[in-house]
Amino acid sequence: MDGPGFTASLVAGGVAGVSVDLILFPLDTIKTRLQSPQGFNKAGGFRGIYAGVPSAAIGSFPNAAAFFITYEYVKWFLHTDPSSYLMPVKHMLAASAGEVIPFSLVQFPLWESLKALWSWRQRHVVDSWQSAVCGAFAGGFAAAVTTPLDVAKTRIMLAKAGSSTASGNVLSALHGVWRTQGLSGLFAGVFPRMAAISLGGFIFLGAYDQTRSLLLELGSESP
Repeated sequence: MDGPGFTASLVAGGVAGVSVDLILFPLDTIKTRLQSPQGFNKAGGFRGIYAGVPSAAIGSFPNAAAFFITYEYVKWFLHTDPSSYLMPVKHMLAASAGEVIPFSLVQFPLWESLKALWSWRQRHVVDSWQSAVCGAFAGGFAAAVTTPLDVAKTRIMLAKAGSSTASGNVLSALHGVWRTQGLSGLFAGVFPRMAAISLGGFIFLGAYDQTRSLLLELGSESP
């Protein structure tokens, strides 16, 4: 199974997951508090934004490693011509196999499409830093369009036990936000979320590509 570089994908995915968590965990904490119905200050403000970083980083290695080896395997299994209009569908399927969330279904096909476009324009495969830039754009766009779902998830997590929101119904949570706060409520924290995930996409996907390339290069040089 290691012919197409699955071991490299496994390790690179883990390294990428740890890297992005160590840097961006505090920003995610701030974003969650901005979306809290209590308000930013009452939800904790800037206090303790680094709490839980080590445990999150340790847990992210196996999760990110599992995601990327699944993603790369499904891409390899569903091999299609690079010019095929089915390429975005393949990337959506690969992303959903690794992690079934709307964010990944938007981010990864866009990331792959931006890399393919950049490669075509410069007539060679993108470098790792270029992949990171594509990851930043893809992450920022995906963050923007999925913000209402993230707001709903946050409200459900913070809802009082026994309330209608605490039941976990996303549509009900979205309706409640729309009724009380309108469009601005649905997109609460969108700019910090876009900034954090754009930076996260740059680090996560750039680190993944760079680490995977280095491991594949080392593997090709081994006797």
